[in-house]
Parts: sequence; C-alpha cells; structure tokens
Amino acid sequence: VQLQASGGGLVQAGGSLRLSCAASGRTFSTGTMAWFRQAPGKEREFIGGFRGSGYRTYYADSVAGRFTISGDKSKNTVFLQMSSLKPEDTAVYYCAAAYSGGYFYSAKQYGYWGQGTQVTVSS
Repeated sequence: VQLQASGGGLVQAGGSLRLSCAASGRTFSTGTMAWFRQAPGKEREFIGGFRGSGYRTYYADSVAGRFTISGDKSKNTVFLQMSSLKPEDTAVYYCAAAYSGGYFYSAKQYGYWGQGTQVTVSS
C-alpha cells in the first residue's frame, strides 16, 4: 500500500492551496483517510478526515471553515483544499489511511502514511 501526497508549495498569506493524496495497492472506500501536519519542533497535528462511507468529513477546530476535505472513491484519492492560509499553517502535510471506518483523530489509529508534502505560507 502506498499513499502519494502532492500539491504542496509556497504561497502567500491569505492564499489557497490544494493537496492531493492518492492511495494505491488497497482500497479505502469504506475506511478513513485523513490529513495531518507537523511543524518544526511540534507534534503531528490532526487536520481533518474523510470517511468513505457516506462521504463524511470532520475537522480539527483550528482549521474548520478554512480547510475542506473531499474524496474521490473511484480514484482512491482525497483532497485537502486550504484557503485563507496563515503563516502558522506552514508545516509538512501528511495523508494517512485506516482500513476501518471511523472518526479517528489520533495518528496511532492510522496504519498507512504518505511521505509528506511541504506547505510554506509567507507573511
């Protein structure tokens, strides 16, 4: 199983960016895929998740209203649309997947991880 995250880059504060995470080798259509981020010197932080059953999404309070997760189950891919970006959003963003479906907020609940993509927001 591989998760391939892409779409990171440098953006100015207030701008937008869209990340993608494509899973291969196993379907997560009934599982949960999620996004985390980790800034230097900080712990990995949950951002939001996508449950394949019912296309349900859920978010951390820190990004609710600015970030939107969506999914394309036919392509085993989830997206993270980020808007109104702030310098404090600068981090390496990781996608993760769990074969079982649920509202999982802890990194320990995900068995599969992508390699991470850097997002840098300049002020």
